[in-house]
Amino acid sequence: MNASTKSGPLVLGLTGSIGMGKSTVASMFKAAGIPVFDADAEVRKLQGPDGPLVPLIEAEFPGSTGPQGVDRDALGKLVFGNPQKLARLEAIVHPAVAAERAAFLKRNAGASALVFDIPLLFERGGHQSVDAIVVVSASAEDQRARVLARPGMTEQKFEHILSLQTPDLQKRERADYIINTSTSLAETEKAVKELVSKLLTE
Repeated sequence: MNASTKSGPLVLGLTGSIGMGKSTVASMFKAAGIPVFDADAEVRKLQGPDGPLVPLIEAEFPGSTGPQGVDRDALGKLVFGNPQKLARLEAIVHPAVAAERAAFLKRNAGASALVFDIPLLFERGGHQSVDAIVVVSASAEDQRARVLARPGMTEQKFEHILSLQTPDLQKRERADYIINTSTSLAETEKAVKELVSKLLTE
């Protein structure tokens, strides 16, 4: 499906496993003039200083918030490896993010195309509400090196995060388009611009 064959904006679901370069690619779409809804950024806003979810999360997970909003490290320790607690947290966060996404759609109803930047697009069923799926991918070696270079990251955390995500190979198989980031930034940006041009002119 492309922008010329549907009413309203073409909605692209942008996803990719941890360390694949999804945020970088999202910024490239934005630079190409495509509005981007960043689910992670919305979560940070909702959980930041005076964020509307802060009192709800504190009530459910006492001691997990402070003057700067949710203490991500403290909250992470409470829910890490505990599916029940994680589900309780998601029951607070996900409806709020969905409401922000609906507002974003309304604000950008006149755009030719939109991007939903959603890390867990497949895992949470979001792929069913987009017109096409763009998967950002890189080699396993590049992914591991990028992730383990992050402050506070460990092999254990990395493996746990991977266990919660749809494997990269499966994402690639289900993608309509793949952006490879095991290349130079210039080559990746060229691929994004070519995809935008393709989608908007077909």
